[in-house]
Amino acid sequence: MTTSRRILPLAAAALAVLTLAACGDRHQPTTTGESEGEMIQAGPLLYQVQMSRELNPANVEDREYLAGLAPGTAQPSGSEEWFGVWLRVQNTTGAVHPSAREFKIVDTLGTEYEPVALPAGNAFSYQPGPVQAESGQPVYPDPESAAGAGPIQGSMLLFKLDTSVYGSRPIEFEITPPSGGAPSRVTLDL
Repeated sequence: MTTSRRILPLAAAALAVLTLAACGDRHQPTTTGESEGEMIQAGPLLYQVQMSRELNPANVEDREYLAGLAPGTAQPSGSEEWFGVWLRVQNTTGAVHPSAREFKIVDTLGTEYEPVALPAGNAFSYQPGPVQAESGQPVYPDPESAAGAGPIQGSMLLFKLDTSVYGSRPIEFEITPPSGGAPSRVTLDL
């Protein structure tokens, strides 16, 4: 067998090993997600954006997501809209860890949007707190809650976005770990 005939099968085998190795890495949590649904790590916890979308206060379902806004909260103007980001948090460690408290949406122009507070009484609102160790209840929201058992299976963060954001895509959702450090990011499907 000639040298070139021996090299070709070896090169093909090496390429197959590299391809399989790359596939395995793709499923490891990172701090940057290219789209919703990807698990990203912020501190010791894993976060997954289940969904994001505009909210319509005239829609029966969406009214429940907006329930309990503080009196005096300004409603969106003609150039603004309510926008929800549903989040799931998982703890795969052996210790309890606090979930993130700081989030924002950033567009390509650098405009930043912070969440609008929703009360803990809103069954769908994201409320930061301890996420139990892997041996306990390692998922937030609790799978037995309205937010965890519903079709989205996530708790919502509410934002008021300027509609100009549609011209400044892609937009990123940032999660700052409770212990500080660089935020983790997910590109939203907007």
